[in-house]
Amino acid sequence: MPSIFSYQSAEVDWCESNFVRSAVIAEYYNTDGTSLFSLLLLAPLNFLVLEGAACGRMELCHLKVFLLLAGLFSMYFHMTLSYVGQLLDELSILWTLAVAYSFWYPQCYFPKCIKTRRHFFWLTGITTVISTLMSFVKPTLNAYALNCIAFHLLYLTWRELKKCNDKRVHRMAAVMVMWWALAITSWISDRWLCWLWQAINFPYFHSFWHVLIAMSLLYCCPLVIYFDVSYEMPSFKPKLEYWPSDSWPVVVPYVTLEEPHKQC
Repeated sequence: MPSIFSYQSAEVDWCESNFVRSAVIAEYYNTDGTSLFSLLLLAPLNFLVLEGAACGRMELCHLKVFLLLAGLFSMYFHMTLSYVGQLLDELSILWTLAVAYSFWYPQCYFPKCIKTRRHFFWLTGITTVISTLMSFVKPTLNAYALNCIAFHLLYLTWRELKKCNDKRVHRMAAVMVMWWALAITSWISDRWLCWLWQAINFPYFHSFWHVLIAMSLLYCCPLVIYFDVSYEMPSFKPKLEYWPSDSWPVVVPYVTLEEPHKQC
């Protein structure tokens, strides 16, 4: 029986052929795609901490640590296709989502039995522990379950957009959804249409998933921070900005704070 740390001991194997370009890296392009994920996402998050006055909070630092771990564990998984790598890859995403929910889930959407953020921390922690234990039951289903959480995030975004009249916010949300739709299409294509992509010798859609989901999160994070500031710092007015300029085809979105409103 192979060790859980052994190469190709995972229950999941993506469409890309193994050990084609390297004798050490099982899925070469998927591993590179994960490294691009880190470059595309973590560097702009560092920018947010420096430039976004509303974003220099410890919560964002915690998120960056978990995103870094998610990137490293994903690289390890695609490099080895080991059982341990698969679980670390999936659980790091679960834990990252748990951190984001704990800090930024709007209090107005709390269950009626939850009265404070501290109580919500406990609820999120217990749910995460139970989900972590359940992930060992059928690891092949973990990725599908994690992707389903995106629908709840999209629903929350829709709820918030109904209360927001800022066209810039709506445009950023539309761009975020566009990148997410392309990302999930790539993920499903790699999972369900592998026979087709192998037939035409182009089995690289999972590597596209890593890059595209990073682009979606690049827009998602400022949106979450924008809504969080609206709830937690109501005396300030958050504003979405783009670096280096609105007119550039590729930009880094961030949040700034306008002057506090005068109290009547």
